[in-house]
Amino acid sequence: MTMTMTMQAAVLAAPGRMRIEAAARPEPGAGEVRVRLEGCGVCASNLTPWEGPEWMTYPTAPGELGHEGWGRIEAIGPGVTGLAEGDRVAALGTRSYAEAEVVPAAMVVRLPKELDGLPFPGEALGCAFNIFRRSDIRAGQHVAIIGIGFLGAVLTRLANEAGARVIAISRRPESLALARHYGAAETISMDDHWRIIADVKAITGEAFCERVIECVGKQWPLDLAGELVGFGGRLVIAGYHQDGLRQINMQGWNWKGIDVVNAHERDVEVQLRGVREAVEAVASGRLDPAPLYTHRYPLERLGEALDATRDKPEGFVKALIELAP
Repeated sequence: MTMTMTMQAAVLAAPGRMRIEAAARPEPGAGEVRVRLEGCGVCASNLTPWEGPEWMTYPTAPGELGHEGWGRIEAIGPGVTGLAEGDRVAALGTRSYAEAEVVPAAMVVRLPKELDGLPFPGEALGCAFNIFRRSDIRAGQHVAIIGIGFLGAVLTRLANEAGARVIAISRRPESLALARHYGAAETISMDDHWRIIADVKAITGEAFCERVIECVGKQWPLDLAGELVGFGGRLVIAGYHQDGLRQINMQGWNWKGIDVVNAHERDVEVQLRGVREAVEAVASGRLDPAPLYTHRYPLERLGEALDATRDKPEGFVKALIELAP
């Protein structure tokens, strides 16, 4: 196969404006590989740069913001062992909105043949598995999950598999149906703060929940999460709070004696562990993420994918960018 020296890459030119540019195809250095990308998941963390905060600098580097890429290794740098051209991998890169990306060889996870032809946004799936581990969910516990999108749905499946009784709380009826598909025992519409508290109190025999996972990243869901944790329970913050400071009911948290876990990993080895666990779960059939990949776009429509991630049209769970093979 003849390899061109250039590639197509997305560049965030200004708030709400994406363009596709021809960029130099990067060459892998020592300890690096170049991945010919097949696709990349679209993460809600991209929305703040898309909207245009004061701290953001434009234009971005080619491919920047994309971090859920997968594809095949097409070039290997000096000193890399254990990988070969043609290996299909999930990559923990940062410039995956492009046709190719160079990443350290230590930051890819090989995908088995059982996943051939299937999309695999490894960073996003791995994030869910790492959140689950930090949640320390055990059989018999009541686990409330607030916000059933991609993360909430995967966590519902994992908590149910662990033997917990999952209470899924979300705004949209289709989100609650998705939670039931993945094993939620109870579903509650997220429309009235005090009614939700009363419902969870009744379901749990007034004990509330041993574990509550907040997956939204907004003030009200965080307030609600604190109310739903029982004495000595654990509040797991999985939502990505990136729009400023938060207020918390510290008196309530102190009084209940709860643990608070910010379940966002920055240690690469921990991130890789989550991706490997996700690979095993999907390849073995324990987890089927296919219903979660609801919207697919070519690279040139990345802006539409970001708008959909923000606006959540009917049936939306997660968008994928797909690249030509």
